[in-house]
Amino acid sequence: MNELSWFKSSYSGSGGGECVEVAHAVATVHVRDSKEQRGPVLSVPSGQWAAFIGHVGQSHS
Repeated sequence: MNELSWFKSSYSGSGGGECVEVAHAVATVHVRDSKEQRGPVLSVPSGQWAAFIGHVGQSHS
């Protein structure tokens, strides 16, 4: 997954604590712990990721 372009979540703090990184592929979104870049990666179909983000956005408004 080295060819993916990873970016840190906008909700991650700058203190270096609990941060996640996300990378978008054609039909999948990948999520990993920014401190464990060689660790496990959660891969989710793009449609399910969009539904999840939509739900999270609604619950924090």
